[in-house]
Amino acid sequence: MTSRDIRRQFLDFFASKEHKIIPSAPIVAKSDPTLLFINSGMAPLKDFFLGNQKPPAPRVADTQKCLRVSGKHNDLEDVGFDGYHHTMFEMLGNWSFGDYFKKEAIAWSWELLTEVYKIPKDRLYVSVFKGDDKEKLPFDQEAFDVWKQFVSEDRILAFGKKENFWEMGDQGPCGPCSEIHVDLRPEAERLKKDGRALVNADDPNVIEIWNNVFMEFNRKADGSLEELPAKSVDTGMGFERLCRAVQGVASNYDTDLWKPLFHFLEKATGHRYEGTYPGINPEWLKSDVALRVVADHLRAVSFTIADGELPSNTGAGYVIRRILRRAVRYYYSFLNQKDPVMYRMVPILAEEFRDVFPELKAQVDFVSRVVLEEEKGFLRTLESGLKRIESLDPSPSPKGERGISGQQAFELFDTYGFPFDLTQLLAREKGWTVDEEGFRAALQEQKERSRKDAAKQVGDWTVLRDINQFEFVGYDQLEVDDAKVVKHRTVMLKGQPQYQIVLNKTPFYPEGGGQVGDTGYMTFGPNEKIRVLDTKKENDLVIHIVDRLPEFVMDRTVECTVDGWKRRLTENNHSATHLLHAALRKVLGTHVQQKGSYLDHETLRFDFQHFQKMTDEEIARVERIVNEKIRENIALEEARKLPIEEAKKAGAMMLFGEKYGETVRMITFDPAFSRELCGGCHVQRTGQIGFFKITAESAVAAGVRRVEAVTAAGAEAFIEQKLERLEVYDSAFKNPKDPSKAVLDLQEENKRLQKEIERFVQEQANSLRDSLRSKVVVLNGIRHIAAVLPLSDANAVKTLAYELDRELGNAVIAFGSVANDKPLLTVKISDYLVKEKGLNAGTIVRELAQKHLNGGGGGQAFFATAGGSDASGLEEAVKAVKGYL
Repeated sequence: MTSRDIRRQFLDFFASKEHKIIPSAPIVAKSDPTLLFINSGMAPLKDFFLGNQKPPAPRVADTQKCLRVSGKHNDLEDVGFDGYHHTMFEMLGNWSFGDYFKKEAIAWSWELLTEVYKIPKDRLYVSVFKGDDKEKLPFDQEAFDVWKQFVSEDRILAFGKKENFWEMGDQGPCGPCSEIHVDLRPEAERLKKDGRALVNADDPNVIEIWNNVFMEFNRKADGSLEELPAKSVDTGMGFERLCRAVQGVASNYDTDLWKPLFHFLEKATGHRYEGTYPGINPEWLKSDVALRVVADHLRAVSFTIADGELPSNTGAGYVIRRILRRAVRYYYSFLNQKDPVMYRMVPILAEEFRDVFPELKAQVDFVSRVVLEEEKGFLRTLESGLKRIESLDPSPSPKGERGISGQQAFELFDTYGFPFDLTQLLAREKGWTVDEEGFRAALQEQKERSRKDAAKQVGDWTVLRDINQFEFVGYDQLEVDDAKVVKHRTVMLKGQPQYQIVLNKTPFYPEGGGQVGDTGYMTFGPNEKIRVLDTKKENDLVIHIVDRLPEFVMDRTVECTVDGWKRRLTENNHSATHLLHAALRKVLGTHVQQKGSYLDHETLRFDFQHFQKMTDEEIARVERIVNEKIRENIALEEARKLPIEEAKKAGAMMLFGEKYGETVRMITFDPAFSRELCGGCHVQRTGQIGFFKITAESAVAAGVRRVEAVTAAGAEAFIEQKLERLEVYDSAFKNPKDPSKAVLDLQEENKRLQKEIERFVQEQANSLRDSLRSKVVVLNGIRHIAAVLPLSDANAVKTLAYELDRELGNAVIAFGSVANDKPLLTVKISDYLVKEKGLNAGTIVRELAQKHLNGGGGGQAFFATAGGSDASGLEEAVKAVKGYL
């Protein structure tokens, strides 16, 4: 049975049990501040369990893209070293929201595994929660009794909280669970030892295949448990493990899910995949680990980019970059692959998943380009790291050993991405040691810093009203006078309190879709007014961040007032991005897709998919189109709670990586021009935008460009500033008829004069060279020149030093010069003396600049410069070079 068949049969089975089949949510957790990535099948459905949002149906099933590389669930460093850990994986799941419970969930899981997938019953064991006295949680008798209908009691095993009480994190929905484990050992091994003794014993062949979680509680910040509004079922079955069990192979990586990727890598690298594992096979191969790492990490990186998260240096983007770089390190070190390879695998991956996750296939060229540029960039970094190792000159220990310090090893890891074992390998080739203990200490210190920087303590909600229906009225009004506080809490961020309030009704727009959250005021009676500093969204809950909590909130209605002037300017920018998006597609092509935006009352920043720099003509055409649409004063057409299928038929643009519900909001400015799904705030007519002007166009990442622009008052101020500058130029040039020609003529004259200066400097240097030859002295067989030169051009000094070194050979040349009252010490050493005598120009200039120039500097062993603030010591510094000879 192929993996496609296995996935399809799961979804068909639960469709037959009256489950609604829903699509996977994007793998990036954009609306959940507690997560960077979706790390479980239930994470996108959390609000349904908490009662904050109504589910699309009482019963649903899906296959969800998941990523476990950060936080509590972090499998990154395990990937490659066994047959079952992955970064990105699929989680098959069926869900009940207050509908069926343990009886049906257990019966259906058994039916699917044994009757549909035909997994032998004698290879299956089940576990139930044995209870916990500390938490006053009882043994799960109900699950035990249901299981007795299908398996003998000796196959029902009871375990504690660690194994059989599922929690997504420190807070959130949780409950007892019942797992199904499968014994995949060869028959001969099964006869030697009963499989029940190996359940939850870390045996790689006796593994959990399905987990039925019975969601009954919500874990609060203080660690206590409260009952959920309704008992629900959350099940999860790792798709990769299921494929292994059904296909009867030795590991997840031996299933048909991975074969296309391994086939490509075998041809590309010349390394055959043998299926060996550390700790299992005595002759395990590092190349096998590398092949698994590359194939696994490709999936994580590709699907995350397709869902809208680009590699970067912060947040989720930094995690993606780390994953990709880990793969590059492995193929560089253990597959001897020095050129990019992963980008060539993206089309293979996209084809394999075209039916279930079509977003990758739709963006295959874009994702491939991003991966290629990331690979190229990191391969250059690796080369730099190798050069850094070459430049190290470890001092010998008392035992005579030369070694790389822990801090240097950490620098290679942190800056150049070198894993510690690669540093050890390279050091061993040179006969050096590496301080592993010091490296581990530096690594732990960094982790502690990161942990402190990210420290966040979220308090429990203080619930004042039992309300689960929340209303946002901010599309139509900026003030309300009858809101009520539903709940509030305090969050500690880096030791500072942040106060959060939830209202039953609010005009404050929560940050989303690139648009910043509203600010404003809440008024509680005649004497109490608090500032709303920001508005965020946590899943579907609008959270108001305020400067303090009001003293009396229970019995009072709240007057809410949004900062109207900010909102209006932000609306200008948001509507302008819709016009901009449409104009870019007209000018550059329909491949243009939004990849991000940032919009507030001052800023319009729009990122989009495009593979080359925009020309001045293209920018001008886009501006003309947008401003034409502004002058047309097009009325906003807004469709709220529109069924998503109707929006698709209407041709609305949908963005990859966004999670859309059953109903959507569609924003139209002329059906023939701009129609997008959007939850943001917009002008009623495009004329309100006033004017649009692009101020910058730049690259953000491979295949992603950024346009920055201004509108309305911001555009006016920008134009006025430009005109003021032009008036200054006109005045300086005495109002020329053609200002552009006047500037060009001045530039040409400047170039001509610069060449004249260079010619005079060169003539001066030539005459100096002749006189300097007569100053050569020989010390210990080394030719030496030391002089303070009447040259202010550092390049001329460098050129002169190199020319004299070529003429003399076996020389140490020391020059001093002054430019703008700043001293410069230049030292050039012949290559022979660097290699044979161990002389180092960088060391010399650094030490002498500190001593004589009140400065510092450095460079390479054969050439270096140093500067400072005290020119009076320059002559002494030049003379002191002789002391090193």
